[in-house]
Amino acid sequence: MIDSNGFRENVGIILSNLKGHVLWARRIGMEAWQFPQGGIRQNETSEIAMFRELYEEIGLKPPHVRVIGCTQRWLRYRLPRHCIRYDKKPVCIGQKQIWFMLRLLGDDSDVRLDLNDRPEFDQWQWVNYWYPLQQVVAFKRAVYKQALTELAPLLVSANSRARIIKSPPCRGS
Repeated sequence: MIDSNGFRENVGIILSNLKGHVLWARRIGMEAWQFPQGGIRQNETSEIAMFRELYEEIGLKPPHVRVIGCTQRWLRYRLPRHCIRYDKKPVCIGQKQIWFMLRLLGDDSDVRLDLNDRPEFDQWQWVNYWYPLQQVVAFKRAVYKQALTELAPLLVSANSRARIIKSPPCRGS
């Protein structure tokens, strides 16, 4: 769904493991790495969209993860001018996202990139929490910084195991 300002409603997913590392995935056939993300469909809540995208992009179902928290407002980024498709209506100039922090409860082997007919990613790895800020495409960098900064207090590393701190309920769910 694209709002009246031209921003596509979207969810972003930061999946952490017990060591406090986050899942970082490579877009299929490209040298572009990112967190899983995807659009919110009409009549979907952000949480329903997040679980759908989680399965479509990395093969995880609700029992595989625990929702730790989410951003409390939409975070927006604009697309570079050359990425805007002016021939499509309504025109999408960027994305507004609710970001979710999840904890993997299952094993690494539960992550599956090949369950969709049109996979988004062809590789993934665990990286340090702040690593994506220097690696993501420049036009997404500010949103990544906002999301990681807001959600960082929810994931505190202690004795090489991350512990969860109580968070407010997610909005838009």
